[in-house]
Amino acid sequence: MADEPFRLDETAPTEGGPFGEPIPRREDPRLLRGRGSYIANIRYDGQLAVAFVRSPVAHARIVGIDTSAAFAAPGVVDIATGDDADFEHMALVAESALPTHIATPQPVLAAQKVRYQGEAVAAVVATSAALATDAAELVEVTYAELTCHVDAVTAAADPSDPVHDMAPDNLIVTRLFDAGDVEGALADAHLVIEREYRTNRHGGTPMEGRGAVARWNSDRTKLTLHATSQVPYLHRNGLAKVLGVPDGAVQLLVGDVGGGFGIKAVLYPEDAVVSQLARRLGQPVGWVETRSEHLLTALHARDHHYTARAGFDADGTLIAVDAALHANVGAYSAPPWTAGIEPLMAGGLLTGPYKLGHYRCDVKGVATNTAPTGPYRGVARPATVFVMERLLDDAAAALDIDPLDIRRKNLVAPADLPYTAPTRLVHDSRTYLDCLEGVVERVGYEDFRTLQKASGAPGGDGRLIGIGFACYNELTGLGQKASAGPRLPFRTGHESASVRIDPTGAVTAAMGATSQGQGLETTMAQVVAAELGVSVDDVSVEMGDTDRLSFGLGAFASRQGVIGSGAATLAARTVRAKALVIAAHLLEAEPEWLSIDDRFIHTADAPAVGVSLSEVAAVAYFEPQRLPPGTEPGLEATRFYDPITGTFAAGAQAAVVEVDPDTGEVDVQRIVCVEDTGRAINPMIVDGQVQGAIAQGVGGALYEHLVYDDNGQLQSGTFMDYLAISSDRVPPIELGHIADPAHNLNQIRGVGEGGTLGPYAAIANAVCDALAPLGVTIDDLPLSPARVHAAIRAAGAQR
Repeated sequence: MADEPFRLDETAPTEGGPFGEPIPRREDPRLLRGRGSYIANIRYDGQLAVAFVRSPVAHARIVGIDTSAAFAAPGVVDIATGDDADFEHMALVAESALPTHIATPQPVLAAQKVRYQGEAVAAVVATSAALATDAAELVEVTYAELTCHVDAVTAAADPSDPVHDMAPDNLIVTRLFDAGDVEGALADAHLVIEREYRTNRHGGTPMEGRGAVARWNSDRTKLTLHATSQVPYLHRNGLAKVLGVPDGAVQLLVGDVGGGFGIKAVLYPEDAVVSQLARRLGQPVGWVETRSEHLLTALHARDHHYTARAGFDADGTLIAVDAALHANVGAYSAPPWTAGIEPLMAGGLLTGPYKLGHYRCDVKGVATNTAPTGPYRGVARPATVFVMERLLDDAAAALDIDPLDIRRKNLVAPADLPYTAPTRLVHDSRTYLDCLEGVVERVGYEDFRTLQKASGAPGGDGRLIGIGFACYNELTGLGQKASAGPRLPFRTGHESASVRIDPTGAVTAAMGATSQGQGLETTMAQVVAAELGVSVDDVSVEMGDTDRLSFGLGAFASRQGVIGSGAATLAARTVRAKALVIAAHLLEAEPEWLSIDDRFIHTADAPAVGVSLSEVAAVAYFEPQRLPPGTEPGLEATRFYDPITGTFAAGAQAAVVEVDPDTGEVDVQRIVCVEDTGRAINPMIVDGQVQGAIAQGVGGALYEHLVYDDNGQLQSGTFMDYLAISSDRVPPIELGHIADPAHNLNQIRGVGEGGTLGPYAAIANAVCDALAPLGVTIDDLPLSPARVHAAIRAAGAQR
C-alpha cells in the first residue's frame, strides 16, 4: 500500500475523454432563452442612474460649468464635475517601462480642458436613466476652442496647441526597431518597392455596450462593482488605485458579457465615476452606455499610416524592409495597456511569417483630438499583414512572378526553425507553407486563373474578378518572456484556476480566465472533466468574481485556451493525484494502478472493484482518520500556469471577389482559411472563433470606418453612418485546420484573433487583382464603393 504523495506529470498533455470533442456549448440554452445576466439586468433596490455630460467639441479650455438648471430638474439627486473635491484628484494613468512613453493622466471628469469629442465633463445622478438624461441636457458648459488635431501625420508635423503640454510634439510613444544594414541592402536590391498605406479607424462594436453598477457596503469600506470587463483583476487593481483603497476592498463581478474584442479590456473613466458616486451617495449607482456613446467614446483602433520600402532580389527573395508608422493613438494613453499597444505591436510583428535579414521600423504613437485607442481583436496585425501582403503582391507583379511563388520563397519553413525574426521573436511554427498550400488547394487556384482569363478574353463575360492571398502568424498564449515585449510594468504570462471536488463528488472549477461569449464555460469544463475522469456535466465552471480567486488576468491576446486551460489542467491534475492517493489507501493498492472512469476509481485488472469519487471526497472532508498518514483534509487545489514563452499560430487566407466597375461595389464571393490551431479542446468552438474573427476582418476591410472631420467631429457616430458587419454581409467561409502540437502543456495554439488578420490583405489583393487590367491599385482601407469607384475613374482619366 502506498501512502506517498502521487507524483504529478506536469508536462504531458491531457489525453482522451471530452478533450477534443465538438461538444455543444453549455452556455447556449441559458443565453438563447433570455436567461443570461448582463449588465443591464443588474438592479438593486434604491439604485440610481447616471447620465454623462459630454463635450461637443474636440479640443477646448473649459471656461465654466453651470449646473443650476439641471439640479432643479425632476428626480435629480446629485451632479458631479471635475472640480468637485471627490473627483478633482481622480485620474487614470497608464504606466510603461518604455522610456519614450509619456503617461497622459486622464481625469475621470475633465476639469480644465477637453481633448476629444465625447469626453465627460459632468455626471448627473437621478432616480431613473431617463430623468438623468433629460437633466444632463440642462447642464451649460462654456468652452474656449483650441486648434484641433485629427490626422496623426499632420499632428506630428505641426503640433501647435498640442493635445498635452507634456508632449509638445504630440508624440506620446516612440520606438525604433532596427536590425541589419537596411540602407546597404536596399542599395544592392534588384527591385525596391515604395508605397504608402492607410488603414481605417474602427472598433469592436460588441452587441452589448459597456456598463457599470456600483454598490458599497454599509460602512463604505467594500465596493462591489458589476462591470463588463475582460480583465476583472487588472480592472480591480486599477480602480482600487484611483479610489485610494486596497485591492481587497474592491470586488469585481462580471456576468454574461455580450462580446468584448479588446474594447472591454481597459479601465474607463465611467467605471471610476460610477464607483465614486455610489460611495458619495451611499446608494447603488448604475450606468449603461448608449450606442452613440459607445461609438464616440469606447476605444477605437487601427488608425495607421505607413510609408514603406521593400527590397527584393531578382528571384523574389525579400531582403530588406524600411517602414515608418504614424499610429493615431487618440487623446490619452489608456490603462493598463498604454498608447504603445498598437504601434509597438506593429513594429514588432510587421514582418509576420517571412524571413528577413534587414529590417527597420520607426514607430510613432501620435496624440490627437480623437477618442483614445487600444486593443481590438488582432491588435495592429491586421494592418501589418495588409502592408506586407500588398508589398509582396506589388513586387510579384513587378518581377513577373506568381504571387504564390513569392510567398513560397519567403515564408519561414521547417528547415529554418528555430527562426529568430529581426525583432528577436522566435518562431516555433513549422506550418506556414502547409497553411498556404491548403488554401491554394481548397480555393482551386489554377481553375480560378483559367476562369479569370476566359472572362477577360474577347467573347468572355467581361467580369472583373480577382483572387488575393494573405499569410500571417499570431503570437498566442504569451508567457512571461513574450509578454515583456509591450514594455508594461507587469507581466501577463500566467493564469490561475482552482478545482474542488465537494463531499458529494460534484466538481467546481473557478477560473481566473473570463468569458466574453467564446464558450469558455464549455471548454474549461472539458479540460477538467478529461483530467478527473468525470463527465462535462459534472463540472461547474465559475468565472468573473475577483473574491472567488486571489488573482487572474483574463481575456486578451488569444491566451485563454493556452494558459487558462493549462492552469485548469494543473489544478485538476493535482486534485486527481490526491484522490488517487486516498483511494489507493482505502483499496490497499498503489496510486499508479488506479484509473478514474465515470466517477469511479478502480484498478485496471478489476474494473468493477473500487471506490466512487464521491466516497473519496467524503473521506477527505468528513473522515480524516481514514486518510493516509500526513494527508491534509479536503480535495481541492489552486494552481498557476505560465508557458514562459508564447507560441505562433500560422494561418493563410484567400479571397475571391468581383468588382462592379460602374459602382465600385466589391462582392466577396468566397473566403478560404486554413489555420494551425494545435490541439483543439472543442473543434466546433474553434470553428466559431475563426469564422467570427474573419467576419470582423471583412467588416474592417470593406465597411467600418470611424470618420472625423477637421474639427474633430465624429461623422459616423450611429449605425446609420457606421456600417458594422452584419450576418447578411458575411461571405461564404470555408475552413481547414492543421493540428501541429504547440510547445505548451496542452499543445494548444490560440485561435481567438488569427482569422481577423487576413481579410484586409486578402480582399485588398483580390480587388487589385480584379482591377489590374484597368491599371488600378488601392492602398487605403476601407475598400468602400466610393473609394474603389474613384480609383477606377482616376485610372481611366490617366489612361
